[in-house]
Amino acid sequence: MNYFAIGFRNILKNRRRSIVTLISVGFGFATISLFAGYIKNVYSGLARQAIQGELLGHLTVMKSGLRTEGKLHPEKYMFSKKELDRVVPILQQYPHTVLVTPRMSISGMVSNGTASTIFVGEGVVPADVKKLQGDFQRKLAGDLKPDNPIGVATAEELGKILNLKRGDSAALLVSTVTGQANALDVDIIDTFNTGNIGTNDKFMYLPFELAKSLYDIDGAERLIVLLDDKAFTDQARTELTAELKKAGFDVELKTWLELSSFYTQVKRMFDMIFAFIFSNVFIVVVMSIVNSMSMTVVERTREIGTLRSMGLRRSGIVRLFATEAFLLVALGCAGGLLFTLLVRLAVNSAGITYTPPNSSNVVRLMVDLDVPRMARAGLMLSVLGIAAALFPARAAARKPIIDSLGHV
Repeated sequence: MNYFAIGFRNILKNRRRSIVTLISVGFGFATISLFAGYIKNVYSGLARQAIQGELLGHLTVMKSGLRTEGKLHPEKYMFSKKELDRVVPILQQYPHTVLVTPRMSISGMVSNGTASTIFVGEGVVPADVKKLQGDFQRKLAGDLKPDNPIGVATAEELGKILNLKRGDSAALLVSTVTGQANALDVDIIDTFNTGNIGTNDKFMYLPFELAKSLYDIDGAERLIVLLDDKAFTDQARTELTAELKKAGFDVELKTWLELSSFYTQVKRMFDMIFAFIFSNVFIVVVMSIVNSMSMTVVERTREIGTLRSMGLRRSGIVRLFATEAFLLVALGCAGGLLFTLLVRLAVNSAGITYTPPNSSNVVRLMVDLDVPRMARAGLMLSVLGIAAALFPARAAARKPIIDSLGHV
């Protein structure tokens, strides 16, 4: 017996009910697919923003204890020049390494001559910034000039607070690693938007050599490693940690994911929202399939009795209705996929923009295709749809043939 052919004819026979069920399944699948595509695009954008925009790279190499004790004893937890001469070659020799660059965090006071405020800065190698940024379009770090050793880039709101513009001069005051005050004059050569309202009024990028001079140290706080693909991040951390331990360095390697708290918080929030939407859509779709199949079984009780009298076993009856449920889900998902592609094309072409919470940058609304989530959604819908058809079909198949034939 060709269950698929018979199942398809039965779907056409109950055309009105089948259409309602197909619409329910299709819109449910499309809802899940579109939201999954949206959050995939958000995750991808946040990952690029962390790795390239915020210059985190893929791995950060630091001495063990830097994040807990480093503020109290900074010199003890920084790499000396001799240590850098040994550590950097180990990192550079790793097959997937694209760039290894030193980094220095710095904080203090910035003054325009009449007013001052606090700043938090990052000392970076100007020539390495472009390599880290790659093709990332949004300007989150500012442009430093390798030929200007005292040129710094300030966040937009920080510049507004002190009325500092490109071409102006300012003074930086910090404490050296030994606790002494140190001040230097700098040039404002660029401004940028950090993309975060919490840091846009205090952040600054300055040349790495200038940061070393302010801290009065010849070394680096940590090293940033850029890989050729973020897929190798965990593997690289494991292998490089082993290599550095073997060389006698007590270090810890943090991935961009561990250091980007914003990415982690946003991902956790969207995962919870997706789970909520997913569960609600599934309940609606499953209830629709249960209602459709229950009514179908009741209306076709005499047909079931006829098939049983012709020798079709109970398992064959169950298989027939399970096939119909599967076809309903498959056709509904196919329609939902087509609807998803059309809506995705419309949204991506519309140029819709919005400003996310806690952000100072406008973001374009885009929808990707999250194939793994879509496949899992289709599979779960199929399994639940078949399960929804099994219970009424088994109940009908157990009825005595005479009772089924006499059903009105």
